[in-house]
Amino acid sequence: MTSPRKPAASAALLLGSLLVTAGRADALDLNGAWASDASQCAKVFVREGGKLGFTEMSDVYGGGFIIDGDQITGKFARCKIKTRKDNGPKVNLIAACATDIMLSSVQFSVKELDANSIARLFPEMEDMEIRYQRCPSQ
Repeated sequence: MTSPRKPAASAALLLGSLLVTAGRADALDLNGAWASDASQCAKVFVREGGKLGFTEMSDVYGGGFIIDGDQITGKFARCKIKTRKDNGPKVNLIAACATDIMLSSVQFSVKELDANSIARLFPEMEDMEIRYQRCPSQ
């Protein structure tokens, strides 16, 4: 005979998992390649061997970065996102970054402008921002 507590516990567990999933649906999706000018995506990014990377002269065309899960890759640095806090259209990230010569902890703040545009904010410089557009999948 089944205990009446088991269906109630199962229902509570299912509801809890649905709420967690629903909460994540509102989070800003940062995955993909981001360039300062979407019309330059083909000059900034290249796909070699199934992996997305940077062209030799990517910085000449405005540059950009690639986010894949908890990894942020720039032309000269690789970062691992340690903390992410979504606050409406703004996302604050703290990442551990490495270049060829040093390791550092970096704070990134971005604001969603629309589904394919973000602005990187610089809290210490109120009026400064850099806009990026998501590149189409290659």
